[in-house]
Amino acid sequence: MNFHKHPHVFVGEVNLKVQNLHQSLSFYQEVLGFNVLNQTQKSTTLSADGVHPLLTLEQPEHIVPKEQRTTGLYHFALLLPNREELGKILAHLIRLNIQLGSSDHLVSEAIYLSDPDGNGIEIYRDRPSTEWKWNDGEVKMTVDPIDARGIVAEAEGEAWNGLPLDTVMGHIHLHVSDLKSSEEFYGKGLGFDVVSRFENQALFISTGGYHHHIGLNTWNGVGAPPPAENSAGLNWFTLHFPNEEKRALVMNRLQSIGASIQEHEGKILTRDPSGNRIDLSL
Repeated sequence: MNFHKHPHVFVGEVNLKVQNLHQSLSFYQEVLGFNVLNQTQKSTTLSADGVHPLLTLEQPEHIVPKEQRTTGLYHFALLLPNREELGKILAHLIRLNIQLGSSDHLVSEAIYLSDPDGNGIEIYRDRPSTEWKWNDGEVKMTVDPIDARGIVAEAEGEAWNGLPLDTVMGHIHLHVSDLKSSEEFYGKGLGFDVVSRFENQALFISTGGYHHHIGLNTWNGVGAPPPAENSAGLNWFTLHFPNEEKRALVMNRLQSIGASIQEHEGKILTRDPSGNRIDLSL
């Protein structure tokens, strides 16, 4: 499945503000198996394959704990290549006695945990897209119990040795303050299609017929405020575009709906109506 490659628009990297870089780095290396791609005194970029950045951790000055009941990150989601790899990391996390959640979404099997700052993390594997059920343009997803024993058994006792090289950032799920304005921004502005609606509480959107590259919810409350700039949590995330022409088209559409666009340190950044910051990348 090629939902995270050209010609689709997809999430590539997530940048997090953390309170203690050393503590966070230990978690992401020892618990999740990331490799350090590059490092400075105040930031570390992490990768699965040693080439493509998936996650950057930054420790700003005067950082405060992650604020609750705000917009921002619900979770970022690491997509593993198969069920065997999900079984390996699930067994590893159980051995470490990490507190986990889990869900079978029909399109995927997922486990959930949090980092030391309370940032949500999903680790999942997709079922083949030929098995996904669609009705009137919407994909069927549920929240069912996973077969944890079956997933672990899939690994056939093989040892966990970190994230597979072909791990990608599968999707990101955000708290937003309002679904209507979010749908306009991500749909009319960025060009994503709505592929699932959860009552009046959440939207799931994608390009190219994926079950979702981005989730949007109001579970922190309609009208939830953005967090303070020095709050731990999401700093920005990257959307990869297939070419400059596609990105320029999206930038024009964003400006036509009143969204801000600015260049900062070589990045082209925009903010959704809830204050979530996005790097429009190639």
